[in-house]
Amino acid sequence: MEFTNTKSYAKVVENGTQAVQEVQNLRQSGYDHDRIYVLAHDSDKTSRIVDASDANNVGIKEEGVFDAFANLFRSRGDELRAKIVSLGFTEAEAGFYEKQLDLGKVLVIAKKD
Repeated sequence: MEFTNTKSYAKVVENGTQAVQEVQNLRQSGYDHDRIYVLAHDSDKTSRIVDASDANNVGIKEEGVFDAFANLFRSRGDELRAKIVSLGFTEAEAGFYEKQLDLGKVLVIAKKD
């Protein structure tokens, strides 16, 4: 599934290989490296895909100090939803994407300027 709003583009893919390909496609489409993010339900899987695709993790810069600190005490699902919201999506959209991540899928997000 693809989704584009005024601030961000998101695509749910089946696995890490497809995520790496989508990151490459976004770069070829003109998205800046610093604006492409990858999320998976498993943080280790996220790290492996980030390394393989040279994309980014959602961090303090995107979330802000308060949310990054709060994530230390949140469940993984709550943490993922907060990260997705920090990239410009609504709570409802974040809930949808988090459910896709629960199914083992991977989310690729590109922020627009």
